[in-house]
Formats: sequence, C-alpha cells, structure tokens
Amino acid sequence: MQQISRMLMKLFQRARLEKPGQVDRRAAEFTLSLLVAMYDRSGTGYVKTRSAAAALISLSGDTLLAKYRAFFQFYAVPDGKVTLITRSALRSLLTDLNQIPAIVGEGCTRSCVEIAIHDCFHGVLNAAIVEEKFLSWLRSEPAVLLWLPTCYRLSATEMVSHQARCR
Repeated sequence: MQQISRMLMKLFQRARLEKPGQVDRRAAEFTLSLLVAMYDRSGTGYVKTRSAAAALISLSGDTLLAKYRAFFQFYAVPDGKVTLITRSALRSLLTDLNQIPAIVGEGCTRSCVEIAIHDCFHGVLNAAIVEEKFLSWLRSEPAVLLWLPTCYRLSATEMVSHQARCR
C-alpha cells in the first residue's frame, strides 16, 4: 500500500504540474481509497501492483488501443523471442478489471470471465496467444469488458464542442 501511495503521489504531482488547477490535491488519496475498496476488501493492507496498474490504465484518458497494449504488457509473459498471454494471465486480468464495475454493483460472475477466456482462445491450439490475437479479441468488445469502451466513448464526447444552437 505504501509503495502504491508513493507512486500515486508522484503521478498526481506530475499531473498537477502539467495541468495546473485541474487536479484535486487529494486525487492520490481518493485514488488509493478506490484501489483499496476494489482490491483489498478483506482489509489485509495489501493491493497487488499489477491489479492497481490495470485499474489505473483502464481509468486513464488514453486511447482504447493504448490501454489494450498496456494490459498485454503487464499481464503477458516472455516466451523466447515473443511475448504471450496465457489463459491464467487473461483470467487474472479479467478478474482485476471486473473489480471496477463490481465496486458499483455491476460486476459479472466468475462464469462470465470463463466464457470470455474461452471466446478469446477459441480455435487456438497453443497454451497462450500473441498480442495481435489478444488485441483483435478486445476490439470485438467482449461482453465482460463492454463497460471499458463505453466509458471511453463517454469520456471522449465530453470534449466535443458543437457550433450549433439548440432551441
């Protein structure tokens, strides 16, 4: 928790410098509270760094493709000259990401995660997949993660400005 807290303080200090007046001075505290609520429900005082990173990536203002690539980088494992994501790693990623809608009572069941893994690995004979297959599956907007592109589209439209007058 202390390591994540320090990282969040540095992150939001940098954000305050880049965007003066746009970042609440308690953003690190609020974000840590959210991460604890999502990933430390039993009160152990421990949150996996990878889980916290997945949440921060998903809640960032980056593009969907950039988020998907970052997920792959955090959860994939090197295998010789290539990097692959295994079923187990995908299960961990989906379980971690499912904690975000779950915090507001919208998470899916464990079977929902298993169905998504089966869909992602459909027709795959190997124990793991390459990044392109992973990205292709995510672009198909699997039901388990439908909230992610939806939230992205909503946040993207906040910046849209029209030169039209409404009646």
